[in-house]
Amino acid sequence: MPTLPSSTQAALECCAQQDFPPALYMVATPIGNLADISLRALAALHHADRIAAEDTRVAQRLLAAYGLQKPALRCDRHREAQAAEHIVAAVSAGERVAFLSDAGTPGISDPGSRIAAAMHAANLRVMPIPGASAVPAALSASGLDLQSGYCFAGFAPEKVAALRAFLQAALLSPRVTVFFEAPHRIHSCLRTLLALDPRAHLVLAKELTKQFETILPGTAQTALAWLDADPKRAQGEFVLLLQPRQTEATLDAQAVSLLQRLAQELPASRAAAVTADLTGLKRDVLYGWLLDHKGSAAD
Repeated sequence: MPTLPSSTQAALECCAQQDFPPALYMVATPIGNLADISLRALAALHHADRIAAEDTRVAQRLLAAYGLQKPALRCDRHREAQAAEHIVAAVSAGERVAFLSDAGTPGISDPGSRIAAAMHAANLRVMPIPGASAVPAALSASGLDLQSGYCFAGFAPEKVAALRAFLQAALLSPRVTVFFEAPHRIHSCLRTLLALDPRAHLVLAKELTKQFETILPGTAQTALAWLDADPKRAQGEFVLLLQPRQTEATLDAQAVSLLQRLAQELPASRAAAVTADLTGLKRDVLYGWLLDHKGSAAD
């Protein structure tokens, strides 16, 4: 077996020296690639007296991959309140309990938050063990401008009217909206967005950290065409990142004035490109503004 790099060995020694007191440990686990587990997460799982898991079968397979085995308590959304009582009692008795979701960080669109709240109510310690999460993973590779921040909205609404209202609000939001969508609803979601705003900039992400990882920037039409090219692409959950619409109201007067003056001398696409370079605004937004205004030239 190859010798571990000195940096890895030092990290392992650091974990071995850390204290793991009785507490609830919210342990982030890989979202696809088993190598994404952190050394501290492995140490927390090693020291845990038991685990609580969204699905104990998934959790035990994960533990087995790292050579670990622990007694497990099932804790899905339907059993979260009941499980909280057992976990509070266990930690009160001096145990370390590690909570695992099926993948990623517990409590983020997954069970765990009620148990953490019950622990706080009992004045018991809750310790986060950070790691993999689909939301920051998708954001980091999206290429979207996040200077105004982002909003994570969980899963998109299922009902048509609620979905439409949700997407309209996201388009008008001042920040990027990140949300999950299920495979059986992805086409409906994208078609609804396409009807609301064909030019809306979207990033579709799926299979993050896995062999067939996809990060696809474009529009709803781009995403639909990609899905329709291979029916298998609709399998698995999706992370969607929607850039807010920049409308005339969000374009300051100076930018609009510059755009209009340039459009009198240049083709619309060139005027939009020059204005984008000078103002930092997005070219497609500026070009769309010109197309939407009758008095502006467009090529």
